[in-house]
Amino acid sequence: MLTDVAVVIAEPVPAFELGVASEIFGLAAIDADLPRFRYAVCAERVAPLRSSTGFTITPAHDLTRLETADLIIVTGASPPVPPPGDQLAAALTRAVARGATVAALCTGAFQLGAMGLLDGRTATTHWAYADELARRFPQVTVDRDSIYVVHGPIATSAGASAAIDLCLHLLRREFGADVAGRMARELVVPAHRSGGQAQFSRAPVPPPRTGDGLAELLDWITDHLSEDLSVEALALRAAMSPRTFIRHFLAATGETPAAWVRDQRVRHAEQLLERSGLPVAAVARHCGFGSADTLRRHFRRVRGVTPETYRAAFRMAPAPPG
Repeated sequence: MLTDVAVVIAEPVPAFELGVASEIFGLAAIDADLPRFRYAVCAERVAPLRSSTGFTITPAHDLTRLETADLIIVTGASPPVPPPGDQLAAALTRAVARGATVAALCTGAFQLGAMGLLDGRTATTHWAYADELARRFPQVTVDRDSIYVVHGPIATSAGASAAIDLCLHLLRREFGADVAGRMARELVVPAHRSGGQAQFSRAPVPPPRTGDGLAELLDWITDHLSEDLSVEALALRAAMSPRTFIRHFLAATGETPAAWVRDQRVRHAEQLLERSGLPVAAVARHCGFGSADTLRRHFRRVRGVTPETYRAAFRMAPAPPG
């Protein structure tokens, strides 16, 4: 169970990435039912450290705090990223050996690469530095497209805001899609962004671009997932030709109507699998998939597991009487 989170910082401390980790794991949420964590900011020495934007941050703990953490988050600065110290490298190697997850945000991947923790693994980083990561660490398969990559106990994320996506994914992996979605709503961000490999987190409705005229339609779709949501039907509702509708939809969401509708149906299926006792066939009908076989096919394609496996992992316990 993920209960203990530690963030490792070094000069110059990336203020945004540290803020993301602190917001998600270190602050009491508005939603009192969201999980709480032991949280610590650590460094090789407990002393003021200069941030990337000029102010100073004083960590409360040295690296001994890493010995108990379930999740250790490593931040990085703009390249050239300073090499990790021997004490940090040893602490992270021990953490991986005992089963902890080590997550590098943005250029933190360079730190893990220098320690050898990415050898034989797939990893990502900010697109501007992906070629440099591949050049410096040829034993690493660099995924230049994904928002984040999780390979065994090691997780890496792309540019700064992708830290949010990775942290939400780690929440979803541990606590289920409902918790990740509720945290995303607290942050007022989507818990899923399309693009690259499938990500295992659920989103509120992805926000359309201002002025595209589709906001109300997207809201309507999420409330009517069991209905006919073909391109022809949606284009008629939007008072557009199918060809024009597809063009506007792609501009607004970054996805085709069929892909976007499928993702919303899968996310609704996640909710029903977590929160209800409906048979899989009934879940399929409620979500607009028609049959259990169709739901299984799409669910496995998007989430990588069957609905039954997902329910076994993330089914929420019923509330006690009273």
